[in-house]
Amino acid sequence: MHADQVDVSVDVVSALVAEQFPRWRGLPVRPLPSTGTVNALFRLGPDIVLRFPLLPSTDPELRAELRREQEHAVLLGGHLPVAVPEPLGLGEPGDGYPGPWTAYQFIPGQTAQPDRIADLDVFARDLADVVTALRGIDTGGRIWSGNGRGGRLAAEDAGVRAALAVSGALTDTTALSEVWERCRDAHRDDLADVWIHGDLMPGNLLVRDGRLAAVIDLGAVGVGDPSVDLMPAWNLLDAGSRETYRRALGVDDDTWERGRGWALLQAINALPYYVETNPVMADIARHTLRAVLD
Repeated sequence: MHADQVDVSVDVVSALVAEQFPRWRGLPVRPLPSTGTVNALFRLGPDIVLRFPLLPSTDPELRAELRREQEHAVLLGGHLPVAVPEPLGLGEPGDGYPGPWTAYQFIPGQTAQPDRIADLDVFARDLADVVTALRGIDTGGRIWSGNGRGGRLAAEDAGVRAALAVSGALTDTTALSEVWERCRDAHRDDLADVWIHGDLMPGNLLVRDGRLAAVIDLGAVGVGDPSVDLMPAWNLLDAGSRETYRRALGVDDDTWERGRGWALLQAINALPYYVETNPVMADIARHTLRAVLD
């Protein structure tokens, strides 16, 4: 998916585990199919999942990011009504893989898609409960860090315009540009930043027995604009369950429009980038862009 990504083999993973986590030596390793765009996943034995960034680096900031992700998992695990990944270890660079990597408790389930969800309205309410719980966690006075999602949409205008400019053959960029302008300008200064997941994509929501079972991939967790976590309204839900989600969260008009803007931003950047390399992500982007025009 990425021109400079690093592909890691089962043999390399097995050797790294044996060297750095002797207690797990001998557990079978197998690749875990994933349409994710950040990590290669491996199942270690029956209960562990290993996450290897596709773009590894020895830069201390990557290790710090992975450490923060594990700290956020511990924080969220004590507050959310569904499971989150439990961190088990932080691996170091080694032969065959030039960067840190992580180990988590495996959570059974399937990534969310409509045909795996028993009732989209129930799912929307369950997800709203998760977002409500997130927003209820004390921020300790933190504000948006300045990195990632969570700031003003206006700061993303140049990037969205550039993505629209190369997507004319893929989607209705004229209509999307009009929607983007409305969403971009729906900022409010009186809303406090809250804890957000930041990346509530279908692939980061696990379903079991037709219900929401877990929220995974916590790399984007932080403090920011609450509208960011409205993205599932457009990237997964249908028109009816979208309104259920909105009602359950009690969202005002401006916040709803910013949520639409975050969904549009993610999708219009993903569509041209993944249209050839990740059909699942491209299809989610198309679904999202159709939904934001509803």
